[in-house]
Amino acid sequence: MKRSVLSLVAFFALSSAICAQSTDPILMTINGKPVHKSEFEYIYNKNNSNNSLDKKTLEEYVDLFVNFKLKVEEAKTQGIDTTKSFINELSGYRSQLTKPYLTDSKVDDATLREAYDRSKEDIDVSHILIRIPQNATPADTLKAWNDINSVAKRLLKEDFSKVAKEVSQDQSAEQNKGHIGWISAFRTVYPFETMAYNTPVGTISKPVRTAFGYHILKVHGRRASLGEVLVAHIMTFTSKDKGQDSINNRAKALIDSIYSRIKAGDDFGMLASKYSMDKGSSVKNGELPWFGTGRMVPEFETAAFALKNKGDYSEPIQSQYGWHILKLIDKKGLAPYEELKADLERKVKRDERANRGQQAFLAKSRTDNNYKQNNAAIQEFVKLLDKRTLNDSIFKVEIAKLDKPICSFAGKNYTQADFASYLKKNPNTEKTIASEIIGEKFDAFADAALLVYEDTQLENKYDDFRNLMQEYHDGILLFEVSNREVWDKASKDTKGLEKYFNTHKDVYKWEKPHYKGRVILCKDMKTFDAAKLIVKRNVIDSIDKYLRVRLNDSIQHVKVEKGLWVQGDNKVVDNQVFKTKDKFEPAKDYPYSFVVGKVIAKPEDYTDVRGLVTADYQEFLEQEWIKALRAKYPVKVDENVLKTVKKN
Repeated sequence: MKRSVLSLVAFFALSSAICAQSTDPILMTINGKPVHKSEFEYIYNKNNSNNSLDKKTLEEYVDLFVNFKLKVEEAKTQGIDTTKSFINELSGYRSQLTKPYLTDSKVDDATLREAYDRSKEDIDVSHILIRIPQNATPADTLKAWNDINSVAKRLLKEDFSKVAKEVSQDQSAEQNKGHIGWISAFRTVYPFETMAYNTPVGTISKPVRTAFGYHILKVHGRRASLGEVLVAHIMTFTSKDKGQDSINNRAKALIDSIYSRIKAGDDFGMLASKYSMDKGSSVKNGELPWFGTGRMVPEFETAAFALKNKGDYSEPIQSQYGWHILKLIDKKGLAPYEELKADLERKVKRDERANRGQQAFLAKSRTDNNYKQNNAAIQEFVKLLDKRTLNDSIFKVEIAKLDKPICSFAGKNYTQADFASYLKKNPNTEKTIASEIIGEKFDAFADAALLVYEDTQLENKYDDFRNLMQEYHDGILLFEVSNREVWDKASKDTKGLEKYFNTHKDVYKWEKPHYKGRVILCKDMKTFDAAKLIVKRNVIDSIDKYLRVRLNDSIQHVKVEKGLWVQGDNKVVDNQVFKTKDKFEPAKDYPYSFVVGKVIAKPEDYTDVRGLVTADYQEFLEQEWIKALRAKYPVKVDENVLKTVKKN
């Protein structure tokens, strides 16, 4: 809480300092506090855009703007800007607004465009994998590097598939000889994808490292994207285990029998729901989700994309899982970029390329802010961590003694103590080597510090951000103080509403008479008679309760509708009060009805026109409030500065 308050205080102090620049003259003062031309110009042009239905002249808008600022000033006087709810709400808006400013938008856009362009093309690829253990030591990494380079030398003379089958540590290499098949964007990890798209057809790539280890790729072909297909399938499972010939023979016999029935004209969906062993799709008549290149096993994918016309079906085809018959439901090509952009953004956020924009932003921030780091001070952490973990108590004690400068930027110095504090709060890591742990953590520490600094500079660097934050700040205050002084106050002030109505009775007139009272609906004649008797013997304000308590039990025998109706609003009122000639048909469940009330030509009290009176009373309170605010807070407008306001 304290930190949030201090952050906001710093923000407003900074905002005021910026606005005080001579390039942004003071347009007006309200209660002695300056309002600069840029703020007014921003709000004026935003609310008087070409799309605005209610454009105001400059003079009219000055008056509206002053009223707005007076209310904001009153909100501050009441301390609304110091409440926890206000601080949290404004902080929430700010955190949302900062994201686009703390990344390199050009890099982000290029990343999305790259993904889309790659989606236009499929790559047929094989690979050889030399794994690196998850918690690899430098020795593990060096061994994997030497092994992949040995593989690269063999590939200068030997067949790729032969070498892949012999040495690749991908579990599928024994069967597929390293051949993955056709891939597209997002179908593999990003470094692998990038190498595949950057390797010419028929050539072998340089080693590339991913989270799994080192890879060497061979690209066999490129083709335009096949788009996506929607198919249904019928499947019979087979087994890879030895001695399961009987199971596999039955699976083949069943799929052949189903195929014969399809050719004879039996319904595909019915056969899928009845016989398919893929229970996830059989309940949907065999239908699978849309899929594109690289999402299904190669045999299935090839058969699906080979189907040309909707309704076409395949012969039985075999995959590693069993036998399938496919039916084409629909096909579609790659959608336009703008249509896919939102989906691409979601995919990028889950991908290794997600932070490219922010990393580019941080790299530029380092240059712009003269970032420097003390590598000797960083190495002291590496030495202390050797053969220990970040949670080790001795390590924590020793790093607490360090306090040398460790990095600096934008005129601010950070010490080893700052980094030690960061390590205590962020001890989790998958790395096991001291130098790699400290390197990873220090980079994260420096990035976090740079982002915090850049966050504090947003109002200084971006006029639109500063203006938008001020708009949110004042808008929240305006809503809260208006609710206190006008909206909520008017709706709850029954005496004020009654007095206002009585003073302005002549304003509230009706073109047609209204029926004011109750419509009582009964389930049967016995209830009807009893209800009439209760109404006759009790005061009108008590009958709702008496009818409900005395006549309703587990069954609702009577319903009461209370209101104000004109002709045409209620069929019972039309029939029994206004005596219309329309044919009246009683409600089926409540066929017996009567009315209790009276016809009135004009409103009797404010409740008869509560909505209108409340709105008018709010407007009255608003005007009285503005008069009081203008008397309370002095306003001065510099007419010379006003003449320089630019209209978009």
